[in-house]
Amino acid sequence: MIYQRTLQSPIHAVGVGLHSGQKVDLTLSPAAVDHGIVFRRVDLPERPSFRVGVDLVNDTRLSSTLVKDGVRVGTIEHLMSAFAGLGIDNVLVDVTASEIPIMDGSAAPFLYLLQQAGVVEQKAAKKRYVRVKKPVEAVEGDKWVRLSPFEGYKVKLTIEFNHPAFKKSAQSVELDFAQTSYIKEVARARTFGFMHEVEYMVLNDLGRGGSMENAIVLDDYRVLNQGGLRFEDEFVRHKVLDAIGDLYVLGYPLIASFEGFKSGHAMNNKLLRELMSDPDAWEYVSFDHADDVPGSFQRYQPSRI
Repeated sequence: MIYQRTLQSPIHAVGVGLHSGQKVDLTLSPAAVDHGIVFRRVDLPERPSFRVGVDLVNDTRLSSTLVKDGVRVGTIEHLMSAFAGLGIDNVLVDVTASEIPIMDGSAAPFLYLLQQAGVVEQKAAKKRYVRVKKPVEAVEGDKWVRLSPFEGYKVKLTIEFNHPAFKKSAQSVELDFAQTSYIKEVARARTFGFMHEVEYMVLNDLGRGGSMENAIVLDDYRVLNQGGLRFEDEFVRHKVLDAIGDLYVLGYPLIASFEGFKSGHAMNNKLLRELMSDPDAWEYVSFDHADDVPGSFQRYQPSRI
């Protein structure tokens, strides 16, 4: 039987919020079966908490932000991507600010934390997946995203930036996670930004914690980071990382193929809302035997992490 997963022990980290610039204490703790992924603002008097869900992503300016009753937890996508990469179903996420720390701009530091905490199976409950039964898409101008039936998990993304650094880099990538390691091929890809965006971010009270320590920074011609890129196509791979995290706000792994052109946080969430609004487009599934699970989800068994 395929069981739900949580952490073996709590783990703690300190970082800075990318947009707020605030110091953030982050604690990840084990949670009971069917608890889901729950975020809790322990800096607020009533310590409000909410389980992650598609309808709670109510701010998608440069990140995915959960908003409920005026309480915010922002920039969740990299942490959610790490949860998805290791198949974490149940966890309590305590934060002391309105934003998850940005760390190095990728999911790799979160993977390290999860691996240090340990991942364990919860033998009291089956793991549930969301299987896509028919194509669903969202379109906005020349941007589009689509989920299609596929017995596994596959992501195909194309970005389009008219910039010299991007013209030297592949702007399309297709990854089938039955053959691709999330840890090796996706998790280390960092977020990126342009110097000319700084004015916009300042006017919108965003990007206060950004630096070349936690993002790829580009001027009009080149990458400014001393070490260059971690992957030749790091830009589009980071968009894959983001998409995996954005889609995991479902709270369940997707058995589907995801494709996108110039997609972003807003489009990814719009697609999930389209999916969930059509009961004929999806179903919950569980598996009694490991051999029945699509290969995309067999790679990261707790004993191998």
